[in-house]
Amino acid sequence: MKSRIEPVRWTPPPAPPAREAESITVEVVAVPGHGPEDTLIDEDGSVLTGLSDGRILRVSADGLTITTLADTGGRPLGLEWLADGTVLICDANRGLLTMDRDGRVSTLLGEIAGQPMRFCNNADVADDGTIYFTNSSTRFGVHEWMADLLEHSSTGSVYRLRPDGEVTELVTGRPFPNGVALSGDQRTLFFAETAGYGLFKLDLTTDDAVPELVAPIPGLPDNISRGSDGLIWVAIGSPRNAVLDTLLPKAPVFRKLVWNLPDALKPKPADIIEIQAYDDAGHLVHDLRGTHPQFKMPTGVRERDGKVWISSLGSTAIAHFPTPTA
Repeated sequence: MKSRIEPVRWTPPPAPPAREAESITVEVVAVPGHGPEDTLIDEDGSVLTGLSDGRILRVSADGLTITTLADTGGRPLGLEWLADGTVLICDANRGLLTMDRDGRVSTLLGEIAGQPMRFCNNADVADDGTIYFTNSSTRFGVHEWMADLLEHSSTGSVYRLRPDGEVTELVTGRPFPNGVALSGDQRTLFFAETAGYGLFKLDLTTDDAVPELVAPIPGLPDNISRGSDGLIWVAIGSPRNAVLDTLLPKAPVFRKLVWNLPDALKPKPADIIEIQAYDDAGHLVHDLRGTHPQFKMPTGVRERDGKVWISSLGSTAIAHFPTPTA
């Protein structure tokens, strides 16, 4: 049964001016399932990804061999390495999970303050084992992500999980916090707000820090990650939607009507691939755009050793292109 939404008025910031993005050509690797939302690169160049049916796959570096490593029984989203080679899984339905090298899946953190996580989304891991992660919404789960964008009730939070098990809410009341990535010196946490159209940062050296806008994003940012080139890579799931921008500041009834439309009539992500990369000072280094008939809605991005892998909640493939040199 579809959830009810209670829209909150919000005036979006002005859309950034039109820009000349660098064109990219991507190669795709089909996967046996839907929605490979994130990727994680192993030492041998193979790629791990999670599908909507709960499976975690390994795709060989050449894309020719695909094996199933595990099934979370939920909906795996963000993936990260832990120091011992275990994979940290942000499972939207089950919380923070771990997968060992034999494919055994265990729950690391399923609840916060006695409440199950509704939308565990993305994470990054510090050298000391501290995990930073997002719970994007307390109102809607992953299958109703559009409801959260339409409602704009800003119930998302960013958390820290220390190795001793202590959980701290670092930021709360945010509009769909999504990807997270640490700065090079691990003194700053970057995070994307999908419904806020922005890349933000949080000073981790003080207890009373407030988020600061690093850069407005020309669309809906999703997962972010630190590349081997030292940059913060940002997947942009879709350019900003003019209909949504028009409705957000207006009477809530209009968004309720949109939510109750058949899926075929609801706003949809554009069939375009947009990726950006920033340095720790917030300077835009790469602004990339492309298209491919078998790939759209990039939700994850990983740069490693001269190759950028991208993944998608809305496709049945992952894709890659060479790291730009300019």
